[in-house]
Amino acid sequence: MAKLQERTKVRIWLIVILVVAVVVGFYDFPQPIDKSIDWINQKYDKQIGHITGVPFHLGLDLQGGTHLVYEADTTAIEGGEEGVALDGVRDVIERRVNALGVAEPVVQTNQSNGKWRVIVELAGVKDVKEAIAMIGETPLLEFKEENTLPARELTAEETKDLNKYNKDARAKANDVLEQALDGADFAQLANQNSEDEYSKNSGGELGFISADDQTYSSLYAEIDKLNITEQQNIKKLIEDDDGLNIVKVNQLQQGEKQVKANHLLICFIGKQSCESQETREEALAKINSLKEQATADNFVSLVKSNSTEPGASDGGGDLGWFGRGVMVPEFENAVFDQPVDTISDVIETDFGFHLVYKSDEKNSTDYDVSRIFINLKTETDILPPQDQWINTTLSGKNLKRAWVEFDQTTNAPHVSLEFDDEGKQLFAEITKKNVGKLVAIFLDGQPISIPRVSEEITEGRAQISGSFDVIEAKLLSQRLNAGALPVPIELVSQQTVGASLGATSLQKSLFAGMIGFILVMLFMIGYYRLPGVLSVIALLIYIVAIVFLFQLIPITLTLAGIAGFILSIGMAVDANVLIFERMKEEMKMGKPLSSSVDEGFKRAWSSIRDGNVSTLITCFILAWFGTSMIKGFAITLGLGVMLSMFSAIVVTRIFLKYVVSMNKAGKNTWFYGVNKKSGMVKE
Repeated sequence: MAKLQERTKVRIWLIVILVVAVVVGFYDFPQPIDKSIDWINQKYDKQIGHITGVPFHLGLDLQGGTHLVYEADTTAIEGGEEGVALDGVRDVIERRVNALGVAEPVVQTNQSNGKWRVIVELAGVKDVKEAIAMIGETPLLEFKEENTLPARELTAEETKDLNKYNKDARAKANDVLEQALDGADFAQLANQNSEDEYSKNSGGELGFISADDQTYSSLYAEIDKLNITEQQNIKKLIEDDDGLNIVKVNQLQQGEKQVKANHLLICFIGKQSCESQETREEALAKINSLKEQATADNFVSLVKSNSTEPGASDGGGDLGWFGRGVMVPEFENAVFDQPVDTISDVIETDFGFHLVYKSDEKNSTDYDVSRIFINLKTETDILPPQDQWINTTLSGKNLKRAWVEFDQTTNAPHVSLEFDDEGKQLFAEITKKNVGKLVAIFLDGQPISIPRVSEEITEGRAQISGSFDVIEAKLLSQRLNAGALPVPIELVSQQTVGASLGATSLQKSLFAGMIGFILVMLFMIGYYRLPGVLSVIALLIYIVAIVFLFQLIPITLTLAGIAGFILSIGMAVDANVLIFERMKEEMKMGKPLSSSVDEGFKRAWSSIRDGNVSTLITCFILAWFGTSMIKGFAITLGLGVMLSMFSAIVVTRIFLKYVVSMNKAGKNTWFYGVNKKSGMVKE
């Protein structure tokens, strides 16, 4: 009974191993499989994508690309700061390279003979000159302020052209409106005259539009003002934010409840988009004090003088009309249940504490409309857009250093800045004229921080605080230092690897691996016979599994990495050799076959373990301290060694146990490389 259970267990494991191997092989080698299942791919490609076809990640030497070496001039850097400065430069280069669309770039820094170098590997890069131009620039740190300059006015000629265009547009719209009111086919008029592509192609039909419709909000507002109660062609042009509309109302239906309100926000440390330094307790005390003062008459003025929401000083916290699903749930639930012409209790959301004055509510109407749109031009259609930010004279050359500090009360991280004497004076002038406004910090043309100035700063030191964690704060300080420290880099070496060289190298490496595998296979089968055949099958499963891991992780394959993979195949066979030799020793001593198999694995395990662990330790050291090429070799070899132990100890063992469980043909010792006079071993 026990033997039967053991045989059943072995067969189940054998089936599982073979099924998994087939599935993984299906994943690994898609091209021949794809051709045989084209009908499946064609049928399901749109729904689930190709069933197979996962590409390998090839390194520089196989895919082709560029290897660049830069030397950094650190003479102006204080002693001990070179490594930090180079880390910042590396970060900037990585961002620039990623902007080129280079997959998995390798950017490293090292020190050799007292000189700091930056090594950049760009696999698959096509425009090398562009890459060199972008990488070679010194990181640029800029301080910018909001552009409050008035926009350029139209010239007399531009004004004349604008007025003529709009006059012609109104004449055209009035003519189309008359045709619609006279009973002309509205859909045909839309197809012929509408200047909006959607309504032109749909015969003017827009479907139902509602009060919370973002696309047609201004059109809805204008239609709603007319208090329409039935289907009709609207008898006048409707002008909204976009232009002129000839509108036909096809149907009306009752919409959702809408409310109109103003709100006052007091944010505090830890809340979203909050620049305030107030604690939660301070903010709560302030909002409660304002609640006691607030009335319907003075609410807007309280908002303008106290709210921390950007733009509140101008807009008075006006939220306009809105329906459900627009605001955060805590805010929305309170406001919709609140009576009209009242001020809410304090509401807390992810943005801080709110007070809300609800001025009105109504049940909206949804309109099923068709429209013909005629465009009107404004000055903004003629004048170029005005830049949001303008440069100041303060730049990275004036920044001495940036570092991470922690708030003593909240322990929140922030980034501190220190300027040189010139920068101290410039920063004081900038903060003085921008109190209450935003000042942006740009690195390489991209904003990395946009703090709001709370007061004039004259000490030459500043602080950037926000909702970032320690890692983000360290990264920000590193980028600031990269832009501030004078670390020019010079290209000292450039090597280009062509795609044809990579393909040739890969082909030769795979051919060498195939020849080696065939020779190993012939040796194992010729010397160990049946166990050799089983080890070859296990080895094939091992190859399928390791290739699957290379694609799944994914591992970027280089020539050195492929060498590590091929070496791991040899080590997988080495484990089988130890096991089979131990088995033969047990069988020669007259032990039963099943016992010989168990003892062979048991007695060989310590040797396999020690040999592979020592190899793994070496791989770890090479991966930790080696260059990129050595790391690729170490990683593929290490993965291969770990998987080869599983292949030899588990897969080969399952195969052997299954064969041993067979009838007498499976117990003939000749098949195991042992010749006895009897030719059979007792079980």
